[in-house]
Amino acid sequence: MKYRILGNTGIQLSAIGLGCMSMSHAYGEPDDEESIATLHRALDLGVNFWDTADVYGNGKNEELISKVLVPNRDKIFIATKFGFRANADGKGMSFDGSPAYMKQAVEASLKRLGVDVIDLYYAHRIDPNIPVEEMVGAMAELVKEGKVRYLGLSEASANSVRKAHAVHPISALQSEYSLLTREPEENVLPLCKELGISFVPFSPLARGLVTNTLNTNELKDGDFRKTLPRYQEQYQENNSKLTAGFAQIAAGKQCTPSQLALAWVLAQGEHIIPIPGTKRRKYLEENAGCTNVTLTDTDFKNIEELLAKYPNTGDRYSEANWKQVDKS
Repeated sequence: MKYRILGNTGIQLSAIGLGCMSMSHAYGEPDDEESIATLHRALDLGVNFWDTADVYGNGKNEELISKVLVPNRDKIFIATKFGFRANADGKGMSFDGSPAYMKQAVEASLKRLGVDVIDLYYAHRIDPNIPVEEMVGAMAELVKEGKVRYLGLSEASANSVRKAHAVHPISALQSEYSLLTREPEENVLPLCKELGISFVPFSPLARGLVTNTLNTNELKDGDFRKTLPRYQEQYQENNSKLTAGFAQIAAGKQCTPSQLALAWVLAQGEHIIPIPGTKRRKYLEENAGCTNVTLTDTDFKNIEELLAKYPNTGDRYSEANWKQVDKS
């Protein structure tokens, strides 16, 4: 495994992290036995950067991870997030970035994870009702109290990141970024590089789409992707042709589409540490192999030409999801 430095911390993290959401949340039925085996395999491979959130499985993901985290605490850099909570009427969720709720959330995460300190604590979104400076100021108190080591934000605009960083150093910004989701390139990626903040792409494989193995017609009930525009029938022809073409480029590189897609993400900057999610050992092993793939100028050119040929990929989020993304 190759390693990259987290922000300005000096901490070495595996160049590819492990997103743990799918083990308990959003993508079909959990398989705890295979998930635990996947976590142990991550240790074998040197994948030391694990990502979860209190909302994944309503806390069950943190509890699952703790079974491997606790006996291997010194080998794992654990990141979790707070902010999403169930609405009082039991229908849906809303975001609460208030200091009062944060104090409850961090104690609950510490207990579920079974640790004394969380390595990287993210605000899962930016609360439009609370100044980001106030939220991050409260998060900074957790650092002083020794409950959290480093702070992060998720799906935050460049403006919010700059404001937050002025209050307390932000070590990581997590947002969706992949071959099919390029918005961070405009403002966020350059700002992270300027401020010495690691950029942590989630869904770097476009939720499995660029692997050329995903049949959107076969998504099961309860799969989060069924609610997202990109995975609907009107985009299927475009995306099937795009992913088939991408698979051809990967074959020419003697790697899998997943490895090529992750290598492309890694090549966008040394401050980038993607966290592809999986609950299966075989995909973890495949993803980890991306660090051995080197792209040439011709590869980049061929990929961009392919993307330009099939631009109708669909939006990454529904209207409801977009309302929770900071654009200020």
